[in-house]
Amino acid sequence: MSIPANSTAPLSDSNRPIGLLAGWGNYPRAIAEQLRSQGHQVAGVGILDHADPRLADLCEHFDWIGLGGIGRAIRLFKRWGVREAIMAGKVHKVLLYQPGWWLKHRPDWTSIKAFSPQLIWGKSDRKDDTLLSTIVSTFARQGIDFQPIMKFAPELLVSSGLLAGKPLTSKQLKDVSFGWQTAKAMGGLDIGQTVCIKNQTVIAVEAIEGTDLCIRRAGQLCGSGGITVVKVAKPQQDMRFDVPTVGIATLESIAAAGGGVLAVEADKTILLDHQEFLQAARRLGISVVAEAVASQGRAAA
Repeated sequence: MSIPANSTAPLSDSNRPIGLLAGWGNYPRAIAEQLRSQGHQVAGVGILDHADPRLADLCEHFDWIGLGGIGRAIRLFKRWGVREAIMAGKVHKVLLYQPGWWLKHRPDWTSIKAFSPQLIWGKSDRKDDTLLSTIVSTFARQGIDFQPIMKFAPELLVSSGLLAGKPLTSKQLKDVSFGWQTAKAMGGLDIGQTVCIKNQTVIAVEAIEGTDLCIRRAGQLCGSGGITVVKVAKPQQDMRFDVPTVGIATLESIAAAGGGVLAVEADKTILLDHQEFLQAARRLGISVVAEAVASQGRAAA
């Protein structure tokens, strides 16, 4: 579906729509709602098999692309007058390793040129930062700049403190501190941003499968429960993309795995559906704490 522009009048920078490149999850809807509350028009491009179709109801313009439709996304944004955009929502990278993925997601010529070093010639890696940086630079060359979350929706970033549940025990604090160091190391290698810890032992590390499956795998490996989940930003986190995000689904995965603690990084983690999230944490008996780098240093001391 494509929603046509309501006006053919020239656009000034102040009334240009903000582009939204939308992947999986509730994050794109939260961004669209935040932009609309600020008086912005939203021009959305949803990735097939990822974005919520209801997102179209929040956008003045909306259309779909396959996973390889970067050229089409650029053309749509330019047609709608977009110069600034936000990237929101998870992309299931595992699709790139499924046979025949390109038949459904139809990489266009722009995508082929941009990603040929990774996908065709094997001259570059397929790390998340490499792929996402390639997307950002490809759009930028066409006059469309992706912006960090802080520019339009800083309210979605979680503040430090105990958000829900009981204060952590000394044992849990040690697991958080240990998990923090481990997660930062994994993030620095661009492997994943989540680790599951018990008794200062790594039970599971997030890789290509994503946070929820990582947590559920930890539950399978540690049937006695008591897992602490730590999710942090990468040491050199680019806030334009791949920002750590937690929501009710994260809590449900922790509960299913027998976990009792979720620790995230303050000011660098997106918290979705804030009030509902806190209610779910209390209902599921999960303590949620947002820590800053400085406080982790004190905890480890």
